Amino acid sequence: MAAIHNTSYKTKVDDITDAELSSCNIENGALVRTSTGLYMGHNGSNVKVYPQSSNDATNLGWARYDDTQYTGAGDSTKVLLSDGVTTTLPNNAGSVVRSHSSIDFYNSTTNKLIGINENDVYMATIVFQKSAANANQTHLDFALTGADDYDRIKMSMQFYKGNDTAQNTHIMFQYYLDSNALANGLTPTVTAVGGSVKVWDIIFFISRTQNAG
Repeated sequence: MAAIHNTSYKTKVDDITDAELSSCNIENGALVRTSTGLYMGHNGSNVKVYPQSSNDATNLGWARYDDTQYTGAGDSTKVLLSDGVTTTLPNNAGSVVRSHSSIDFYNSTTNKLIGINENDVYMATIVFQKSAANANQTHLDFALTGADDYDRIKMSMQFYKGNDTAQNTHIMFQYYLDSNALANGLTPTVTAVGGSVKVWDIIFFISRTQNAG
C-alpha cells in the first residue's frame, strides 16, 4: 500500500510588533509575523521570508551614480589621463537614483564600490565618453583594484576615432565581495597607454544580484 502523505498543514504564527521583533529571543526555524512581513529565526538572526521585493533593503536592489563634475562641456571639465599613469575613475555621485532610499553600493568620498555582506554578488555597469588624439597607438585599460585578485577584472579599450573625437564606452562585470573587499572596498581605475586620454560623462550603475546574508 502506498504511503499516505498529509498535504495540508496549519501553523499558528505569533503576531508581534517590529519593536518586539528586534528584542525577542531568536529560535532557529521559529516563525513570527509583524505588520512588515513574516520572519524566521535563522543562524542568530530573524530573516524576512515574506514578502520580498526589490524595494526591500534586506533583499536586492540597485543604484545609479552620475558624476556631475566632469561633464565634457570643455577640456576643463574632462578628466585628463596622462600616458602610463593609473588613475581612479572619478565619480562625485552628484546625481543618484536608487531602488530603495537605504541602498548604497558606492562611496563617492573614497571613490570605492562597497557592499553589505561578505559573499554578496553584484553586477556593475560603467559608462563614460572618451577621446584620444591618436587612435592608432593609444588604448585605455580598465581594472578593479583594492583586494587580492580583483585586478583580474580588467579590460583594454581601443579608440576607433582619433583627433580627440568623442566615443562612448560601456563596461559590464559582476563580482562578489570577500572579507577584504567588504572591509576596504574596490576601486575602479583607468590607465592611458600609448598617449593621453580624456574621459567624461561617467555613470556607475550597480545592482545587488545575490544577498548572502
